[in-house]
Amino acid sequence: MSMELRSPTAKFLVVFASLVVVMAGIKSASAIMVPFFLSIFIAIACGPIIHWTSRFGVPKWLSISFVILLIVVFGFLLAGLVGQSMAEFRENLPQYRSKLDSEFEWVVGKLADFNIHINSELIANHLDPATAMSVATNFISGMGGVLSNLFLILLTVIFMLFEADSIPRRLHIALADPDMKLQHIDKFIRSVNSYLAIKTVVSLGTGIIIGTWLYVMGIDHFMLWAVLAFMLNFIPNIGSIIAAVPAVLIAFVQYGIASAGFVALGFLLVNTIMGNMVEPRLMGKGMGLSTLVVFLSLIFWGWLLGTVGMLLSVPLTMVVKIALESREESRWLAVLLSSEGDRKQVSG
Repeated sequence: MSMELRSPTAKFLVVFASLVVVMAGIKSASAIMVPFFLSIFIAIACGPIIHWTSRFGVPKWLSISFVILLIVVFGFLLAGLVGQSMAEFRENLPQYRSKLDSEFEWVVGKLADFNIHINSELIANHLDPATAMSVATNFISGMGGVLSNLFLILLTVIFMLFEADSIPRRLHIALADPDMKLQHIDKFIRSVNSYLAIKTVVSLGTGIIIGTWLYVMGIDHFMLWAVLAFMLNFIPNIGSIIAAVPAVLIAFVQYGIASAGFVALGFLLVNTIMGNMVEPRLMGKGMGLSTLVVFLSLIFWGWLLGTVGMLLSVPLTMVVKIALESREESRWLAVLLSSEGDRKQVSG
């Protein structure tokens, strides 16, 4: 029996069963795990600010108080802005529906002139503004659920920041091979710090440019779409597409297909420049994950943890990748998760 347990197949089954149990536990306890994970990454992101201010002799309690104050102010401003914009959008929704019906009738009539016959009712049902906004609304609702735990998150972040200096010493004592494990932990913290800082700057720039473009075009609720562009830019690959859909539809029902095309073109140009030129130049080789893995991690962590899991999908996958790199028998899995340019370093 013991020989069977030592076989590779038996080890794989045991590890797989353990992972299933762990994932089931995380999903069932998501109400607790989501604020905890979010607190960890907020604390990691705030760590460099605390270290930077300490160089100038600023007391730690004062630095932490300043960081927490910034988080609270930004969180409440964002919540107030999004809440007001969503209320205004719901009030205007019947008007948008009637305009959308008339615009589709015009489009269907033009297509019929070219002998292209389309069922207008079917298209209207699929492109109803309420349906198109469902993804964005669910995202905002998920973030609203996170803000309801804001006090718990802030308390956890405060305690983590105060305990940050003593954690390396505890790991040296607790871990059997602290040098190697601490090296991987430091690599993870540096990667997450770099990723969050660069992604925040790029997302903020994306939101500002998108908001300015929509304001110039006179699109309703332009601040809401700018905030969505900022927040959804943290979601790799498809976040920018999701952010563009409601704004394009609103432009369509307001001014017609030409304005919708210009809005879509603006989103395409901004996200192409910021996502394919600015961000790679700032981030270098990035987080060392392949594009397919990033997309699949978005689906997996979104299913496991909801909206916050989608936002933190890349850092959470990096945790898994670094953990796999730390053991020789699991390093091949880390190679599968790595991007083409990072595979030689991982395998080596």
